[in-house]
Amino acid sequence: DHAASDDCGVAILGPEADKFWHDRKGAQINAIRTRKAIADADVVVVRFGEQYKQWNAAFDAGYAAALGKSLIILHGADHAHALKEVDAAALAVASDPAQVVEILRYVLIGALPE
Repeated sequence: DHAASDDCGVAILGPEADKFWHDRKGAQINAIRTRKAIADADVVVVRFGEQYKQWNAAFDAGYAAALGKSLIILHGADHAHALKEVDAAALAVASDPAQVVEILRYVLIGALPE
C-alpha cells in the first residue's frame, strides 16, 4: 500500500506542515520495517523494474548483502549493465519471477523444475 507507506509517519507521529518532514517521518518508520524484515530473512529477493524504485531496491540489496543474507536479484535484461555490481553481490540473478519461485522451491525442498 504505497499511500500507507508514504503517510505512516504522520499517521502515527502527527502531521507536518512541510512535505520534507512528512516524507522524512515516513521514510524513517519504513526503514525500521524494512530493516526488521531483512534482518529476520533467511533469503532476500530484491526486484528491480519500472514500477519499483531503483534507489530503494539498490539500498535494500546493499543492506542485505552487508548483513550476509542470501540475496536473489530479479530484473530484466534492460537493467543488466546498470546493476552489474548489485548482481555480483547476489547468489542468484533471475530475469523472471517464476525463476525465483524455482530457486526457492529447490532451496526449500530440493526439487528441480519439471
